[in-house]
Amino acid sequence: MEKKIKSFIRVRMSAHDAHYGGNLVDGARMLNLFGDIATELLIINDGDEGLFVAYDNVEFTAPVYAGEYIEAEGWITKKGNTSRKMEFVAKKVIVPRTDISESACDILEEPVIVCKASGTCVVTKENQRKG
Repeated sequence: MEKKIKSFIRVRMSAHDAHYGGNLVDGARMLNLFGDIATELLIINDGDEGLFVAYDNVEFTAPVYAGEYIEAEGWITKKGNTSRKMEFVAKKVIVPRTDISESACDILEEPVIVCKASGTCVVTKENQRKG
């Protein structure tokens, strides 16, 4: 069985990421994380950054707010000659507790999935240095 190539990022959403009232973070921020993960996956797999061609599915499943920690991961699900199908998931794992104090936070016992997606990237044959 082939080993699944995975990539992982954990980042805190800042006030700069908040785009809407109530410190709500724009969903596009999750797609930005997925783009970084896709790039790393292609570097690991092919030795090249490649190009993200398209998302074929994106689901935003819960809101994200400034101050929350998001863990995002992705993996390659299928390899073609030049294409790489990938899946991604982002989860909130730490949330601020401003109801307690300005600096209080809780680690969630069960992470909350905030976004899932799948898409395709391409690395041209001449740029593939591995595998």
